[in-house]
Amino acid sequence: MKHHLIPEQTRLVLDRPRKRMVQDQLILRGIDDERVLATMLAVPRHLFVDAALAARAYHDCALPIGCGQTISQPYMVARMSQLLELKGSERVLEIGTGCGYQTAVLSRLCRRVYSIERIQALHDRARQNLRTARHANVMLKCADGLAGWEEYAPFDAIIVTAGGFASDIWLQQLKPGGFLLFPEGDDGQHRLVRRQRHTRGYSEQYFDACTFVPLLRGVHHH
Repeated sequence: MKHHLIPEQTRLVLDRPRKRMVQDQLILRGIDDERVLATMLAVPRHLFVDAALAARAYHDCALPIGCGQTISQPYMVARMSQLLELKGSERVLEIGTGCGYQTAVLSRLCRRVYSIERIQALHDRARQNLRTARHANVMLKCADGLAGWEEYAPFDAIIVTAGGFASDIWLQQLKPGGFLLFPEGDDGQHRLVRRQRHTRGYSEQYFDACTFVPLLRGVHHH
């Protein structure tokens, strides 16, 4: 019996900080997409961090998830999700699954998420996290994200959760009219860039300054 009580108690204890996070960190900073706010309220962020960090899951900061990677601060996850302007019918490619939290948020905002992670240990953890949180419309792959996911292209939107410079392949795998959103720059100095593909060429807009882990090539199996 005790086994069933603990998660339920944890869930209730963490419901309040999650509501506060949405109010103080998102709404007060201008996140106004109702679907994004409802999703941030619904997804249990504490399930995506180590148990030791669960009490800090709803704090206004990024947290370590192992392998030198981080889970982005809630505001950045909401901001990036809002900038994709998802309506619910899209197929989205995510480069950098990490612990699967941004993936979980996206999965409630679109029809299907295809997410690539280059670090095997994180890919495995994200799979487990997403299963625990019951997100079924997600396909995961451990591979080099710079190559995109040709098999399921073209995508309605592509989101990149590591900082660097865009791979030409991503734009090729994007539908005309679709957005590619990524943190552009180097040495931890990034700025969110949203590129929209057109029948010929593309246009781009710049948004928040931010800091992300670096976008790296290859696959890490250990």
